[in-house]
Amino acid sequence: MDQLAQFAPIILMFIVVYFFMIRPQMNRAKKEKQFSSELKRGDRVVTKSGMHGKIVDFSDKLNAVIIETGAGKITFDRSSISMEMSQKLNEPAKETK
Repeated sequence: MDQLAQFAPIILMFIVVYFFMIRPQMNRAKKEKQFSSELKRGDRVVTKSGMHGKIVDFSDKLNAVIIETGAGKITFDRSSISMEMSQKLNEPAKETK
């Protein structure tokens, strides 16, 4: 019983790290994967590097999307699409009073 009491703070520390760091990161990765799989033609997106554009086509062979920007069509990896920025871009504008 005395040995368990010695390891209790370490066990508690691992539990806290799991619930405050590891689990939220896993949930975020799951949401990003779902967002990436639900992309469709015509969606306006922002890449993680800040490039704005509209999805024109998909390349399943490369696991990439083809985005039309002001400069032309560019191919990006699906993982380079920013979920947060794309959702902010597509949400309706809020009315100010």
